[in-house]
Amino acid sequence: MLWVKSFHIVFVVAWFAGLFYLPRLFVYHALTTDSAGIERFKVMERKLYYGIMTPSAVVAVILGLWLWLGYGITGAWLHAKLALVVLLIAYHGYCGRLVADFKRDRNRHGHVYYRWFNEVPVLILIAVVILVVVKPW
Repeated sequence: MLWVKSFHIVFVVAWFAGLFYLPRLFVYHALTTDSAGIERFKVMERKLYYGIMTPSAVVAVILGLWLWLGYGITGAWLHAKLALVVLLIAYHGYCGRLVADFKRDRNRHGHVYYRWFNEVPVLILIAVVILVVVKPW
């Protein structure tokens, strides 16, 4: 089970790397005005979202479920963590929608929005780590 835990952590780290970087790409994409730059950001966003983030998210969730069921973990802290994971999955899905909007040149937000949007996974990560390590309830 330690192998499963190790790879769960690896894929969570890879997923979060994408969750931290993709909104930063949105910031720069929203600021870009030249067509070559815009097309470059579209490629970077697509490859990051579909090539790294989504596969990492799927594997992280599958391994997390394996750990949960394999160890029989319970507790109120776990319910809070699972709620945050669901929120993170929703955030990931919304990122996919934003990738599609940028792809179609339908961005509706400015760079400041994406700067704030970029902070959401940081807050979720802090809360999840505290819940998993401290197990306050």
